[in-house]
Amino acid sequence: MKKILRLITSSLMIVLLSTGCSSKKAEKPKVGDKPPVVLYEQAKQALESASFEKASDILEALDTRYPFGPHSDQVQLDLIYAYYKRGETAFALANIDRFLRLNPTHADLDYIYYMRGLTYIGADQQFFQDLFGIDRYNRDPNNAIQAFKDLSRIIKYYPNSEYAVDAQQRIIDLKDRLARYEIGIAQWYLKREAYIAAVNRCKIVLNNYPDTPAVEQALEIMITAYEALGIEEPKMNALSILKLNYPNNPTL
Repeated sequence: MKKILRLITSSLMIVLLSTGCSSKKAEKPKVGDKPPVVLYEQAKQALESASFEKASDILEALDTRYPFGPHSDQVQLDLIYAYYKRGETAFALANIDRFLRLNPTHADLDYIYYMRGLTYIGADQQFFQDLFGIDRYNRDPNNAIQAFKDLSRIIKYYPNSEYAVDAQQRIIDLKDRLARYEIGIAQWYLKREAYIAAVNRCKIVLNNYPDTPAVEQALEIMITAYEALGIEEPKMNALSILKLNYPNNPTL
């Protein structure tokens, strides 16, 4: 019995010592204690080689150890980019909000809003959509709406920004995504014979996204809904618009 107790005690001591050693290893900082200029150069090299995890580790250390050091603003901007590339949307958005709060008149605000727009687009994507090419347009549109707002801000307030052209292209894609979301809801209402609700969703498409392919579907749904409601004049108006803009529509 005493031998068993000694064996158990010895085993516990080994486990505790092993845990202590592993804890010390875990507590060891990932980034060595080097001058900020040296660390920033290493971070730049990591970014250039697409080693975003390594870059974010170094940049986090710089941001923590030298918050007012050389390149402090650029460190934060690079850290946002590293988080975005790693798919760490929550960290990226938190750092963007902090940067905007501390630097409301910074010269690179167009870049910050651009990165926030891209980050929200990333948050709007889903793993299975990326993996299998499944277009889940009916998912919660809140992130897409936020992205649309940020990218639209660039077009409005920073039209000469180097990010304006790409922002404009992404806005086109976001409009299409948001319009299809409204169409999806309108179709859902139509199936349940909630015709007024279906028409109202289609009006959102016509008013907010008139330059998207979803307009054709919106008009089709409106015609069906008005016919079911027995309302002739709005139905004929929608039909004439459909004929004028989509003369090859199969429902005509």
